[in-house]
Amino acid sequence: MKQTPAHDTVNYDLLNLIPVTARRIVEVGCMHGQMAREYLPRNPTANYVGIDIDPDYAKVAEQFCTQAFSGDIESINSEKFSQLFPSDCWIFGDCLEHLRDPWSLLKNIRTSIDQDGCLLACIPNAQHWSVQWRLLSGKFHYEDSGLMDKTHLRWLTRTTMVDMFTSTGWKIENLFDRIPNEIPLQAFALKGLEDFAKICGLDVNTAKHDAMPIQYIFKVVPA
Repeated sequence: MKQTPAHDTVNYDLLNLIPVTARRIVEVGCMHGQMAREYLPRNPTANYVGIDIDPDYAKVAEQFCTQAFSGDIESINSEKFSQLFPSDCWIFGDCLEHLRDPWSLLKNIRTSIDQDGCLLACIPNAQHWSVQWRLLSGKFHYEDSGLMDKTHLRWLTRTTMVDMFTSTGWKIENLFDRIPNEIPLQAFALKGLEDFAKICGLDVNTAKHDAMPIQYIFKVVPA
């Protein structure tokens, strides 16, 4: 299956969480290396490793990263994986949801990352009101990118994202949401979700709040 189309947009919410004192950074799903391009001027001595499953993307990233290569992070052999350490910052920008078993990978990184290291992630919200509307309407069609990206293998909510990190040896240091501008149908959909939550005996405010972010940003550290 063709990968998500590459773009050169920088996720500044993630960028601003990368420690300016990081020694060795590993970005999984680096696309064209745009994050490295923006970060390295802030910390020129850092060693920035970019990995992307698409060889064409990784080739472009070589000009911005200290090192870039193409590979499936879940399939590379143990020797090559061990060469990614020591490292003190790992980045997954809209990437974990594409993995077959993110839990095992997170455990493996936790075992080897520097004790003062961190892991940053941006993850799409499967509880977004538009996804719930698609389920209700039956129009659950996959798309080339976005929340309904057809290459997503894992669909996670805020609650299950937190569980994924805490169950694999991480402690959440920072968590915030990315809420886009309101669009038509949103107010009606959220009102319907409030009513449904009330009928189900759920917390109405939580149900509404968790349906608004399109993505969540995490900074986690070894527990």
